[in-house]
Formats: sequence, C-alpha cells, structure tokens
Amino acid sequence: MRKKIKKTAFLILPIVLGVFLIWYSISQLSPSDIQSIKTSFKTANYWWVLLSIVFGILSHLSRAYRWQFLLEPLGYKPRFFNSVMAVLIAYLLNLFIPRSGEFARAASIKKYEKIPFEKAMGTIVAERVADVIMLLFIMGIAFFLQTDLIGGYLFNNKEESSIYTKIFFFVVMPIVGFFIYKSLKKSRNTFIVKVISFINGLMDGAKSIVTMKKKWKFIFHTIFIWVMYVLMFYVVTFALPETTNLPFEAIIVGFVVGGLSMALTNGGLGTYPVFVASALILYHVQDNPAKAFGWIMWTAQTLMVIVFGSLSFIFIPIYNKYQKI
Repeated sequence: MRKKIKKTAFLILPIVLGVFLIWYSISQLSPSDIQSIKTSFKTANYWWVLLSIVFGILSHLSRAYRWQFLLEPLGYKPRFFNSVMAVLIAYLLNLFIPRSGEFARAASIKKYEKIPFEKAMGTIVAERVADVIMLLFIMGIAFFLQTDLIGGYLFNNKEESSIYTKIFFFVVMPIVGFFIYKSLKKSRNTFIVKVISFINGLMDGAKSIVTMKKKWKFIFHTIFIWVMYVLMFYVVTFALPETTNLPFEAIIVGFVVGGLSMALTNGGLGTYPVFVASALILYHVQDNPAKAFGWIMWTAQTLMVIVFGSLSFIFIPIYNKYQKI
C-alpha cells in the first residue's frame, strides 16, 4: 500500500507543482503585465522560433544516430527511422510520466527491431551518462563565466574577487572533493552509498566511452546534440527585441537554469518559464519580456515534442508493417 502511495505521489507531485507554479506566476501579474506579455507574444518574430525547432529536430536525429554506436557492438543495427521514432516517443511520454520515456524507448526498439529490452536499456543508461557529463561541463562553463558575480558576494575586494573565486571553486574545491570522495567510499550510509554509486557510474560510463570502437563519432554526436540544445535557446533570443543583445554568459546561464528546471516538473511545466525569466532578469532584461521569452521557449519545445512524438507513436507501427511486405 505504501509503495503504491509513493508511486502515485512520484507521478502526480511534479504535475501538481507545475500547475501550481503556473497559477501562482499568473496570479502575481497585474492586468498591465498580462497585456505586456501578450504583446510580446503577438510581436515576436516566430521565424527564429521555427529555426529553434529545426535545431531541436537535428538534435533528436543525432541522438538516434548516436544510439547506433552503442547497439552495434552488441550485434544489433536497427533501422534509423525506428531509432528516431523510438527517441521521439520517449520524449513525448516523459512529458506525462517522469522517466517513462526511457522504458518506452527500449520497449519500442525491442518490439520492432527484436533487440532485448535489457540490452536496449543498458545502452540508454550509457547515453544518459554521456549527457550528464556534458550538462556538468556546460554548468562548469556557466559557473566560470559568473565568477565575478559570485565573487562579489563572497569577497569584499571586487578587483580580486574573480581570481579568488576561480581558485576556490576550480582548484581548492575539486581537491577537497577528491579527498572527501576517497574517505566516504567505505561509508555504509544509504544516501552516501547512492551518491558514491552515482559518481562511480559516471566514471565507468566515461571509461566505456573512451574505450569504445567508434568513440570519436560518439563524442562528436554528443557534442553536436548539446550544441543544438544551446542553439535552440540562443536563436529564440532574437525573437524579442528585449533579448536580442544578451551576452554569451546570459545565454549559457539561462540555458543551464532552464535545463535544471526540467528535472523538477514534467517537461519543465511551470518551472521552465519562471526559472529562465529569473536568470534573464539578472542581465537587465525587463520582467515581462523575460517571462514572455520563457513561455515562448517552453511552448515551442513542448509543442515540438508533442507533435513529432505523437506522429512517431502513430507511424511507427505503420512504417514497420510496410517494411514486412
């Protein structure tokens, strides 16, 4: 009974949180604020939004192609269109049930390519390791670019705050973290064991990528996927005049903050626009245009996933039916 309650809470709470945040953010707006955001939506240049969707599609195609490099050593070479549609179905289902997409992706490729579910899931987990490493790398870049801002809070001497902050976070903390990791490896605490297991999984995943047969192609597509993600965010800044001249660090910070918000609710429901807007406001973008940007970006991404994911869900059985004829 308790397990059922936990599972139900796991499924419902992110959606409830997202709906609450939407309601709360709208309730805080005055009529003039709502009108200002509506005006931004009406006057936005949606050709840039369309280009963002193109970059998103390219990232999905690259992800499906990259999957081949993990499946081939296992003796499987699925048809490219099946891989693409399985990836798109995964994104669609993740909008409704967290992490269900990975299982649906493995199940789809098992059904239409006869690849064992366990082996397909293993490759998907390996992919996630590569993506986590890339996300951590981009977060590091965002943090590095913002050492002046962070250092201003930590140190009084603003001229020296940047170098002090860089030394502290990129030299001192990694060394301290390494020794903490070594000392905690023998711990039996459940939470610590999970954290150490996660870190070990990242390291093992990184080692497997380095030693794989087509590692350079895999690494290229991994970088390509994340460059497309950043470009998806970047080009939409040209859709509104208030966000057109954002500096590079604002783009990276906004992208990272938006990406992290996706983990809180299904597909960033309610969280993505709020988090992204709060990041852009730090770079002197007015409140209402920042919120409009967040909503335009989230709406474009979500519609892309819903449309192409739904089409994949419909056409994957049709495609495979005619392949057998």
